[in-house]
Amino acid sequence: MDLAFTPEEQAFREEIRAWVHANLPADISHKVHNALRLSRDDMQRWAKILGKKGWLGHAWPKEFGGPGWNAVQKHLFEEECALAGAPRVLPFGPVMVAPVIMAFGNAEQQKRFLPGIASGEVWWSQGYSEPGAGSDLASVKCRAERQGNQYIVNGQKTWTTLGQYGEWIFCLVRTSNEGKPQTGISFLLIDMKSPGVTVRPIVLLDGEAEVNEVWFDNVEVPAENLIGEENKGWTYAKHLLSHERTNIADVNRSKRELERLKRIAKAENVYNDVRFRDEIAKLEVDVVALEMLVLRVLSAEKSGKNSLDIAGLLKIRGSEIQQRYSELMMLAAGPYSLPFIEEAMEAGWQGDFPGGLTANAPLASSYFNLRKTTIYGGSNEVQRNIVAQTVLG
Repeated sequence: MDLAFTPEEQAFREEIRAWVHANLPADISHKVHNALRLSRDDMQRWAKILGKKGWLGHAWPKEFGGPGWNAVQKHLFEEECALAGAPRVLPFGPVMVAPVIMAFGNAEQQKRFLPGIASGEVWWSQGYSEPGAGSDLASVKCRAERQGNQYIVNGQKTWTTLGQYGEWIFCLVRTSNEGKPQTGISFLLIDMKSPGVTVRPIVLLDGEAEVNEVWFDNVEVPAENLIGEENKGWTYAKHLLSHERTNIADVNRSKRELERLKRIAKAENVYNDVRFRDEIAKLEVDVVALEMLVLRVLSAEKSGKNSLDIAGLLKIRGSEIQQRYSELMMLAAGPYSLPFIEEAMEAGWQGDFPGGLTANAPLASSYFNLRKTTIYGGSNEVQRNIVAQTVLG
């Protein structure tokens, strides 16, 4: 694989960089570069800016309103957005459910749901995990019973990221108990404003209610919201997860945070410590290696090959790198990273600690939050088993 970008690709990068610089709101960029809390408005404001340009679905083919970029162009777009301090595009709509609707939905469903996703107007959530079905996703018990021209849904989903803002949710639901667990699952789109849907926030270590429980109590869902065939949802879920794990790698954010780590280390006068520089160098090597893996996956997708197995490797390495850079930031700041008061984080206040820098205020919050990365999207232990079976044999 030739890793040198062509002159045309470099020109494309410059075009993207100029547009992002001109259109990314400065207040949002400031929050991202300093790891401050992004509000719902911040995230959706950027999504709508991208949507207006036609780039929220930047990985979409032209036939569905996307730019039709190739794998390298998509990568360059994501990298320039991340390095500029743009919020990570929430994947649930444009990256996860949209490809499923494109591949397995009917023409009416595509016409109905894709425009709202492409514009950033509709906030989507993911209804996969349950209390007894996380990494073992085939064990889902949330039930959907067909009654005439609708399904009646009962059950629970958990760890629903930003579900408190959700307007629609795509769910794996059990429609049959016959045969293997995977054969009785269906893929259903549910309006979260429907009677019987209850969202309950779960407060995490960092004090945020980023994830939620979602309860369904006799929720009526039109049968026309079923994607594809009944009991074939496992096939569609695997298609979606290949996109999710590539997205979870988030290599471009890691490149941005690596530079932030260097800034913190220099401000705290530990950058010239040889042993600490060794740790930064090892992390940088891992980030570059992860980027090479991402490019391999994107190249495979471009050529029509199945990239799911390597996507599992991306998930493992990407999540571990995210945890590592947060750990090194904490080590660089030392005791100045320890105070964790939400109000202080927002204000950039470090209390009465002499020498405490405002950049250190969010460090503990980020460290706590990123403990989750090796668990969600299929825990790393399970992913290693899958890689061992499918890649190593």
